Amino acid sequence: MSERDVSAPDDAARGHDADAARGMRALTGETFSASDAIGGVRGVVESVAPGLLFVVVYLAAGQRLTPALVAAGAAALVAVVVRLMQRTPVTQALSGVIGVGIGVVWAWRTGEASDYFAYGLVINGAYLAGTLLTILVGWPLVGLIMGLFAHDGPLGGGSWRNAVAWHDDRELRRVYTWATVPWVAMFALRLAVQLPLYFRDDVAWLGTAKLAMGVPLTALALWISWVLVRPTRVRRQEQEPQESPSHP
Repeated sequence: MSERDVSAPDDAARGHDADAARGMRALTGETFSASDAIGGVRGVVESVAPGLLFVVVYLAAGQRLTPALVAAGAAALVAVVVRLMQRTPVTQALSGVIGVGIGVVWAWRTGEASDYFAYGLVINGAYLAGTLLTILVGWPLVGLIMGLFAHDGPLGGGSWRNAVAWHDDRELRRVYTWATVPWVAMFALRLAVQLPLYFRDDVAWLGTAKLAMGVPLTALALWISWVLVRPTRVRRQEQEPQESPSHP
């Protein structure tokens, strides 16, 4: 995503927008791209491959745990190595290695294949509690994201005071609250479906549910939040007084 030509101001702006399109930053974009928000095809492959290989190898090997753990760990490591060789950002792949590594160690120590997915369930539980708490205390997660990563936020060149200024605006606080609800629903739905499968030790269906409710649900939650936030942002921008041109 690097731009060699820095002579045109628009190039720098496009670079910022492209970076902001990933993950939760997609909420601040002028347009929404599900592919960009989830890291493109490569990001999907890196996210899905370890879990998919774990389930496939586990079943193909007659429910033997060791080959499945090796396959999942190798897939996550390969993603990091390839990015390092290509000198591309490794943040997403590295976070995947950490998650897979914890799952591998957890399952290896207990000897239970379903424990490979236990860390993900814990994380979803923590995210559910944390996201719901932001709503209950009046600082919804989406508002914090918009304040941090929008162009007028501290990471967009503004101040930290500007980043939380929305909290005094009742309309924005209400919009951001509703835009955070899809995230609470997503984490709750994952736990509602996957926890019973985990306690039944149903590895095949648990792995399938994790894959089906991973990237697709994240993209859907991002899009719904963006759709809820976008009209208010557009209307506010249109209502802002135009700066009068300066005269020499």
